[in-house]
Amino acid sequence: MTGRADVVVRLTGRAARRERALSASLTEVTLDDERVVIVKRSDDPGATRAEAAGLRWLAGARSVRVPAVHGHDGNWLVIDRVTEGRPSREAAVAFGRALAALHRAGAPAFGAPPPDGPADAFIGLAPMRNEPGTDWPRWYAGHRVLPYVRRAVDQGTVRSGEATVVERLCEHLPELAGPAEPPARLHGDLWNGNVLWADDGHVRLIDPAAHGGHRETDLAMLRLFGCPYLEQVLEGYQEKAPLADGWADRVGVHQLFPLLVHAVLFGRGYAERALAVAREALAG
Repeated sequence: MTGRADVVVRLTGRAARRERALSASLTEVTLDDERVVIVKRSDDPGATRAEAAGLRWLAGARSVRVPAVHGHDGNWLVIDRVTEGRPSREAAVAFGRALAALHRAGAPAFGAPPPDGPADAFIGLAPMRNEPGTDWPRWYAGHRVLPYVRRAVDQGTVRSGEATVVERLCEHLPELAGPAEPPARLHGDLWNGNVLWADDGHVRLIDPAAHGGHRETDLAMLRLFGCPYLEQVLEGYQEKAPLADGWADRVGVHQLFPLLVHAVLFGRGYAERALAVAREALAG
């Protein structure tokens, strides 16, 4: 057994019987009572704290399902393992309804971190600052779009002359944002890889970058990287929390944030997509 066994004992109170490495950072551990947990190691203790707080905040809405958090300790996090199954239309509709309920659970402000979560959090491997604000267009521009454009320019992924199209979009966000909405409780990194279709017929969400935000951002990210039965997810969502008129025209505005994050992390291809989205939104 490795040092992960000691972490498991501390955070679950049970001995580790077997370990199976899933990746450099993830290990599946079978406990002495045959329950199975996932031990995750992060390079930054702040990321571990943010993920644990985010999962607990999502669970507190009693809507979407997330793995139970057994605890975190420095760079380590222990959560329940999710046994994966197959996507289905029924699970997708139910997930859409649950996601609507999660968003309705709300947040104190745009950019509000989960209780006990750090202001300096992460989205994937990228830093993400949770700075509360009351006006969504101004907050989204200042804390979700422009910081990543500047970082992309600094690292040469976006040329300085190209950044002006994103800056112009930010200036026009008050007209492009649609009707004002209260802060929603967001998963925050809702791409398909963080949506697990469990073998019990229910969806589980993992790896949140949870914060208060605009609900259309979660939905736009689901569409950005594809999601099985997305139309059924949206059907269930609209049953419980109909979206404001024109939401489909605003998808690109909400995709700009994750595209810029990916540009910072993964390079020029995502930068080009972000610039194209900004141009299209301005052409409107």
